[in-house]
Amino acid sequence: MIDELLDGTGTLSAAAEEAVREAAAAEVVPRWRKLATHQIVEKSGPHDLVTVADRAAEAHLTASLTALLPGSVVVGEESVHADPAVYEALQGDAPVWIVDPVDGTWHFAHGDPGFCTLVALAVRGEVLASWTYAPAREEMAVAVRGRGARVNGETIRSGAPAPGAALEVATSHPDYTTPEQKAALLALDTEGVRPRPCGSAGLEYLAVARGDLDAVAFSWEYAWDHAAGLLLVEEAGGAHATLTGAPFRVTGGNALPFTAARDRATADRIRALLAAG
Repeated sequence: MIDELLDGTGTLSAAAEEAVREAAAAEVVPRWRKLATHQIVEKSGPHDLVTVADRAAEAHLTASLTALLPGSVVVGEESVHADPAVYEALQGDAPVWIVDPVDGTWHFAHGDPGFCTLVALAVRGEVLASWTYAPAREEMAVAVRGRGARVNGETIRSGAPAPGAALEVATSHPDYTTPEQKAALLALDTEGVRPRPCGSAGLEYLAVARGDLDAVAFSWEYAWDHAAGLLLVEEAGGAHATLTGAPFRVTGGNALPFTAARDRATADRIRALLAAG
């Protein structure tokens, strides 16, 4: 299926990358640090924002990506917010573009460069390719299942933490955790582990994939936040696991919190701490 979708030459991957760049250039970058107050809206709380850039970029990507792959559909953060039934497309047979038009909207809205656009292509729950674009940092990360991960064309590898070094772990904001999840995440506050609140999920995954961060531990499972980054980490040599030890599924129903890490040993260690919490 991956050869059929990506035609063995990388043509679709390159076209999707260009579509992501174009959407960001047209709808996101021109609005960065130029948003008016009325163009920023709270959804579930002060850390969960949507801007005019999010909505415009998702509309741009919906048009361009579905044109690249006839019969495909889009599951995007803003379309699902408007109609939760859209999320059900992840369970269907049609190829699905999973889109987060501005990941790290809080940072974007506050003029910080810590935001990105996330796109992943999945079929029947399997993520085949992903694109993580941080325009303010001029970084484009691309992963194709079985073909590795690259940033600006250069192959990246996650490697393993230095022996005996404390593990740096980015975790969910406590505002978005249940009491049980909060207890699990608090178990990471132990000797040999240095947890901190996460920023943009997509950029945290990129940090894991390139070996700048040891792991993430997240308590929510929206596919647009995780699909692109999880494939990027996998293709860079990392691993992920839910609370039960099963791999994370973009279709949902995961035991939370879950972790993604630079290597399998680190993923197993973080998962064990979460389970003990």
